[in-house]
Amino acid sequence: MPLDEGRTVSASNEGHLLIGGCDAVELARRYGTPLYVLDEGRVREAMRAYRRAMEESYPKGRVLYAGKALLTAAMCRIAAEEGLGLDVVSGGELYTALTAQFPPERIYFHGNNKSDEELDMAVQAGVGRIVVDNEGELERLERAAQRAGRPADVLLRITPGVAADTHSYVRTGQLDSKFGIPMARGQALAAAKRAAASPWLRLRGYHSHIGSQITDLSPYDAAVDLMVRFLAEAQRETGVAAQQLNMGGGLGIRYLDEQDVPAPDAFVRRIARRVLARVEEAGLPAPELLLEPGRSIVGPAGVTLYTVGFVKRIPGVRTYVMIDGGMGDNPRVALYRTRHRAVLANKLGAAPAAGPVAVAGKYCESGDVLIEELHGPEPEPGDVLAVFDTGAYNFSMASNYNRIPRPAMVLVHQGRHELMVRRETYADLVARDVVPSWLAAATGGGAAGGSTKPE
Repeated sequence: MPLDEGRTVSASNEGHLLIGGCDAVELARRYGTPLYVLDEGRVREAMRAYRRAMEESYPKGRVLYAGKALLTAAMCRIAAEEGLGLDVVSGGELYTALTAQFPPERIYFHGNNKSDEELDMAVQAGVGRIVVDNEGELERLERAAQRAGRPADVLLRITPGVAADTHSYVRTGQLDSKFGIPMARGQALAAAKRAAASPWLRLRGYHSHIGSQITDLSPYDAAVDLMVRFLAEAQRETGVAAQQLNMGGGLGIRYLDEQDVPAPDAFVRRIARRVLARVEEAGLPAPELLLEPGRSIVGPAGVTLYTVGFVKRIPGVRTYVMIDGGMGDNPRVALYRTRHRAVLANKLGAAPAAGPVAVAGKYCESGDVLIEELHGPEPEPGDVLAVFDTGAYNFSMASNYNRIPRPAMVLVHQGRHELMVRRETYADLVARDVVPSWLAAATGGGAAGGSTKPE
């Protein structure tokens, strides 16, 4: 694959892949594999592109980084330095952000089934907005605000009934969705009335999200139209003007050369112009516009490095290249049939092999094949495979399936490299294991790294 596509990857004189100015082969040797590599410069560039587009397209807007794509302490620091807000969806993500000293007033707390503990945590931390996902959450949040003795600022997540053209698992805006309060049958309007009347809730606006890995922007037009129409109706019925309208994120990235994906500025401009036109038609003041990109910020900035183990040739059938990772560190291939580009990082420019090979992971699943057809030089044990566009929903979705430790992550920037997440160890795997007392008594001992005492 060509390397001059706007990425911060290139080739060294030795024919090695460079990521952010760092030799991928040297990174693999120093930190081990599998290894997530994240290019800080590429992340910051994407964040700035979104901010510029918002500033140029809308009178008052805000960009929130969707932490579900990739959230670590270092990512929180980068987003904070770049002036972005942060979208979190769980107590764990919120805890990460607070531990990293991300400004709580710039945190938006999402999630379709927040626990009382999570709601208490968000209210007490003073997060900027709690995005209420369903009618039942209104009552729970009121109680949390009462316990804290402070009102909570909320957005209501509305399901507009728009189905985006993407994988069914990542569509979120259609009527039949676990997310949001449906516009249909007056449910969203009833929730708005409830929130507006509550002494413990301050209704600040509304949120909508129609899906992920979206490459056709036209569904956003319908979503904006429906949401602005709802803003007008809700204002008439409640007397509360929406201060904010959050149209979510979902912009896709180009995983394959042949895919055509809009740029972030086109995404922002289209939504911003549509909102401005529709609120003017409705005679409404323009609310602050919020957008929540995630994948399009970190996805192209990530590369995963693997080491080739065995090469299994089945004459007349297929050649399997075995790598030291797979579906545990990149589950998206098995979940969504995602296809990735990849190269042998130590053989750039080498002559191509006679035919394609399949890249197979080390997990005990026949479906653990990361790439069905990889074209390139002849693979050999010890080669370093670099898989592109793995910055989003790889680390954040990784698992310990087969009791395999999760990889380390390295941040690279202008030739510098340093750990941002350490590699898990076997000791980490058993650190939380507990042997029940009756089993420990029978065997005369406990578990390595664990405790026989209940917590």
